[in-house]
Amino acid sequence: MDIFNKQESKVRSYSNSFPVVFKKAQGCWLETDQGERYLDFLAGAGSLNYGHNNAQLKQALIDYIAADGITHGLDMHSEAKAHFLQVLQRVILEPRNLNYKVQFTGPTGTNAVEAALKLAKKVKGRSSVVAFTNGFHGCTSGALAATGNKHHRQGAPEGSLSGITRIPYEGYAGVDGLGLFETMLNDNSAGFDKPAAVLLETVQGEGGLNVASNQWLQRLSKICKANDILMIVDDIQAGCGRTGTFFSFEPAGIQPDIVTLSKSIGGYGLPMAVVLLKPELDVWKPGEHNGTFRGNNHAFVTAAAALELYWSTDALETHIANCSARVSQKIEQQVKRYPELFVGLKGRGMMIGIECQNGAIASDISRVCFEKGMVIETAGPNDEVVKFFCPLTITEAELDQGLSIFAQAVEATAEKLFKKAS
Repeated sequence: MDIFNKQESKVRSYSNSFPVVFKKAQGCWLETDQGERYLDFLAGAGSLNYGHNNAQLKQALIDYIAADGITHGLDMHSEAKAHFLQVLQRVILEPRNLNYKVQFTGPTGTNAVEAALKLAKKVKGRSSVVAFTNGFHGCTSGALAATGNKHHRQGAPEGSLSGITRIPYEGYAGVDGLGLFETMLNDNSAGFDKPAAVLLETVQGEGGLNVASNQWLQRLSKICKANDILMIVDDIQAGCGRTGTFFSFEPAGIQPDIVTLSKSIGGYGLPMAVVLLKPELDVWKPGEHNGTFRGNNHAFVTAAAALELYWSTDALETHIANCSARVSQKIEQQVKRYPELFVGLKGRGMMIGIECQNGAIASDISRVCFEKGMVIETAGPNDEVVKFFCPLTITEAELDQGLSIFAQAVEATAEKLFKKAS
């Protein structure tokens, strides 16, 4: 550990919770340099929906590299990019009756959000954007301004995060946020400048697995259309099947004006991010949103392979639904057994978790899980939600093994708390 403590910045975080040196990984398993194996219920914070070193995606990448395929090409045309665009259109967009152009941004989610915000403001000629309580959109300045989390926001200079009006998300403090939004839009004395766009996650990941109902999303979509406001869905964590459908907004039957994707869109964990935008919004001039690494051809290869392999049929969606039911059942059992520890189940699909009474309980459960051979993180305003984020390709046997570890961690945490209370 000496080299990390000596050379790496204190800004690192995950390694503080999981202080081992990982050497290799396969599927939903991580292995350390000491040969210890851990079930991965973190999955790169949603970047590894298809698991570590997925054999078929790896072979596609190896074949491409062996043939001296283009690695880096800025935004020049390449066969790998063409193939990805063709597969995205055929497998994802056309079956869902979605008509989007594709913008390749720098290979991070926050860069895709920055591009989406810039584009919305450029199209509408307005400078403000509405975001929601508990939203998380990234840590660069524009995306961070839209992020609600105090811990992340304090990383920026005071007063630098502007241009955002915050509205209560569905269920926040019992407030009808959309009613407030609509009232302020139609009140000349509200002091509220019409925004270029609203930016939201349909399931808030870092914010604690808060789920917007279909009705709420439909209502928001109607408000946006009636007031000439663009709707941007940040599907960076919730997309690519994590909530059960490829796009998280599909069950609501809405069609956002702009969608951001990153994390698992690359298929293999390779950095990649895109903005999907309705064709009439494509008013960019060449190079207006730039980036040296907006052409990760290796990611194009694995992304296309993942879409063809997992989204040409409904087999993965069925598997996600079955896994979600198993996790939900285990969570409900624990909530019923230990009401002193838990509030209830949160999330949707395999973007799911258990809300604890406080962050200390969630932290204890996560720590004990790690001691017993499983990596799992917490989320929420006070890190009070234990977040089940295993690869979507996990087998039922592996999932049950992870749920067993979770149950053991809950029992150990309960025993500790009850002893302390007595």
